[in-house]
Order: sequence, then C-alpha cells, then structure tokens
Amino acid sequence: MEHLSHKRKLSIMFAIIAAMFFAAINQTLVSTAMPRIIAILGGMEYYTWVITIYMLTSTLATVLVGKLSDIYGRKPFILAGIVFFIIGAFLCGFSKDIIQLITYRGIQGVGAGIIMSSAFTAVGDLFAPRERGKWTGVMMAVFGFSSVIGPTLGGWLVDNLDWHWLFWIFLPLGIVALVMIVALFPKVERKASESIDYAGSLFLSLTIIPLLLGFSWAGTKYAWGSAQILGLFGSALLFAIIFIIVQMKAKSPVLPLSLFRNDIVTISNVVGFLMNAGMMGALIYLPFFVQGVEGISPTYSGYVTMPMSIAMVVLSAVTGRLVTKTGKYKRYAVIGMPIMIAGMLIMAYMDSIWMAVAAMVVFGTGLGIGMPIFSLATQNAVKPTELGVATASSQLFRNLGGTIGIAVMGTIMQSALVGNMKNAMESGSGFDVSKIDPETAKKLAPFQNPEMLLDQPRLQQLLDTMPANVQPILHNMIETLRSALASSLTTVFLAGTALVVLAFVLTLFLREIPLRTSNKMAEPETEASPSLETA
Repeated sequence: MEHLSHKRKLSIMFAIIAAMFFAAINQTLVSTAMPRIIAILGGMEYYTWVITIYMLTSTLATVLVGKLSDIYGRKPFILAGIVFFIIGAFLCGFSKDIIQLITYRGIQGVGAGIIMSSAFTAVGDLFAPRERGKWTGVMMAVFGFSSVIGPTLGGWLVDNLDWHWLFWIFLPLGIVALVMIVALFPKVERKASESIDYAGSLFLSLTIIPLLLGFSWAGTKYAWGSAQILGLFGSALLFAIIFIIVQMKAKSPVLPLSLFRNDIVTISNVVGFLMNAGMMGALIYLPFFVQGVEGISPTYSGYVTMPMSIAMVVLSAVTGRLVTKTGKYKRYAVIGMPIMIAGMLIMAYMDSIWMAVAAMVVFGTGLGIGMPIFSLATQNAVKPTELGVATASSQLFRNLGGTIGIAVMGTIMQSALVGNMKNAMESGSGFDVSKIDPETAKKLAPFQNPEMLLDQPRLQQLLDTMPANVQPILHNMIETLRSALASSLTTVFLAGTALVVLAFVLTLFLREIPLRTSNKMAEPETEASPSLETA
C-alpha cells in the first residue's frame, strides 16, 4: 500500500486510528472503575482474571492473525476485530456475576488482539520505516489520549451511573470505525503461494493457554508446586516442543523460527516481554493505592493517572518526529527506560496522592520516549513480506509479558497482604475480634476484608450504621487494612521495577541499523554482526 497517494494514506490512517481508539478507550475506561465493579459483583480473588483472560485471548488472536493478515491482507481482520470487540463489550454490560464478566472480557480480548495486530502492521504497509517513526508516535499518542480521558470518565461514570454503561457508552464509536474501515481500506488479494499453518496455530495455542493458566492460578488457586500447576507447565513445555518441530517442517509457518535468528528481533521481543511484565504487573494495582489506601473516589482516581497519559502523549509524538528526522532510534530507548525505572521507584515508596502524581509524570515521560522504539526496530529489521508476522511476534511477547506479569504480581500481592495482616495481628497493632462479643464481631466481619477499601460508599454506609462504642475499633481495623495494603503494594512495585531494570540492561545490547526510506530492503542489513553501538 506504499504506492497509494498521500491523501489516501491519511484517510486510511484516520480509519485505523478510529478503530484503535475504540478499543483503547474501552480498556482505559474500565481500568479505574474495575475495583468498584469487583466490589459490586464480588470475587476479589478473581480480580486478576478479568485482566488475565483479556490478555490471554488477545495474545492468541494477535499471533494467529499476524501470519493470516500477511496472506489475506489487513482489512478483513480489522473488521473482524471490531465486530468481536463490539459483541464482547455489549455482553459485558449484562454481566450478573464475576464469571460472566470474565467470559465476556475474553471475547473483547479476541477483538482487541486482532485490531491491534492488524492496525500496527497496516502502518508498516503504508509507510517506510523512516517515516513510520512519526506515525508510531501518533499511534502511541492515541493510546495516551484514551488514557487521559478514559480513567477519569470511567471513574465519573461508575460514581454517577450504573456501571454497565462503562461498556456501552462507546459502542456507537465502534460502529463508526467499522463503516470507515469498510469504506476507506483497500482490499488486498490473497497470496496464492501461501498456505495456512493449521498445525502450527493449534500447537501454538496449546502452548500459550496452559502456560498462562499456570501462571494465573499458581499461588492463588493452587500452590506453585501442586500437581495442577506442574501439569500445566509440563503441558506447555510439551506442546512448545511439538510446535517447534512443526514450525521447522511447515511450508508457511505461523511464527517462523528464522525471525529469532535476527538479534534485533530477539532482543526487542525479550525487552518488550520484560518491560510489559514489570509495567503492567505493577500499574494494574495503582488504583488499589489511590482508592484503597488513600480513600480517593474512582472519579478523582482518574485525575491521578492523567499526568502519566499527558506526558506519554506529548513525548511519544515528539520522539516519533525526532526518529523520523534523524533516522536514529536506540538512543531514545536508552534515555526513556531509566526514567521509567525512576517513576516506578517513586511508586514503590509513595505515601501521598502528590507522590503518586509525581510518579505518574516521571513514568509517563519515560514511557513516551522509550516504548515506541522496539516495535519500530523489529519492523525495520525484517523483510516487508514478514511484516505481519514480525509485528505479531512483538505483540505476542508484550502480551505474554503483561499477562504473566499481572498473574505473578497478583500472587505477590496476595501473599504479601496475607503476611502483612498476620504480622499486624502478631505485633498487637491489629485488631483481635475474639475479644469482642459475638454479635458485634459478626457486624465487624466485612471490615476484615481489604476488598472493603475499594468500595468507599459502602464502607461509609456501614460505618454510619455502627454504634458509637464500636467506631474506634472500626477505625483501627480500617487503618490496619490500609497499612497492610500499602506495604503489599510496595512489594509489587519493587518487583515490577526489577523487571524493567533487566529490560534496560538488555536494551544496551540492541543493535541499531539505519531506518529504511522505503519498504524495499537489502538482505545484508539484517545479517550484520551485532554491536553495542548506541547511536
């Protein structure tokens, strides 16, 4: 599609951005409100599953669509992604319990994975790598803009309207995006010489599913050393071996192993995995600090995350233009990632809303500078015929990192919370309901669950109904819960920081090659020997 006129390219980009914004705003809209939704539906032990299932299905969709879109073109898959996302969002609004919500979020995840994979690959079809830097920044800015208005709007909606509207309010935008893609996106003929790798797709799916289930259930539903978890990890290993064998023999593999002989692709993907594991695993629990520890409503919780999004929007756009102007990209990753690390360290030790805001500004600055670089590096290092599958591999590793990171951080969170509550009881700083008469103790039972901290209206309502002589005990219980939750979050943020530090170290080994000025590439570019050149 590089041959299209500039005006036609802009029209197609507008349609792509509309589709991406539809998926992104629905995701950010829910993020701030999710603690309240979980408190209403119940099942805090399944909190991470609402996120994990979304990441699991989007991961599978991303990698499977990558190769298929190289064969059939991007248009049918972007359309299918929008349809899946609309259906999932519509059903989410009718959820009666946490299990239904998890199921319907899985459908949304399928749509999101297809949209994101196809959209980023389509940009690679439209623009040469040198010009792609600018558009990568624009697409990051779309995510940033949705992050600016999404959390705040989501918080306001859940405070003032029924929570179901969170999933329904932007459905008309999905219809608009669907119509725009149909009208503006060119159709690409199927590549007759390409075949579909059904066996590879099957065994890749059978590898990813037990792997992610194992990480999601380990330490929460089952012990890490339990037969169930070991069985899942063993199954993932077995299917991974079969998948590799199938890919070595496949005529047109769904995930060509030759991609990973390219050191740029391999390092970029591993960095993306580690970065997302640390970042997503930690940031998903930020609302727990704002709403649970500090007692801020979901509406104002969105204002806390807004500075991060604004910083990311501005810096990603600026970085994209600088990459296009200079043709250099590695330096921005080397600059941005230490800033991200600094932001996460502030999160680990924050003890006020203002420190949380400062953490968001610093983290968003680093994110805007460094995050767009690795997808660009991957796309620039492969042949145009491998653009879809290379982009899918990048998205796959990021999604795997995010999913595993959320699951592992959830385990760390739950384990730390149980330990902190136990320590509070043993040290005498907690509360001992055994010394209270049984009737009063029964009334106080809800206040022993940290989940209560996430539903401030209900908490205040219960406080108001309690007799005056019990109020001091209640306030002691609440403060103990908040202290235990705060300490647990510190552990989570530090664990996330450690992963991002490791990603930064690997970034230093990323080989930089010149950004091409067209989608035609010379083979020697990808075969050059590795170096530590930092631009």
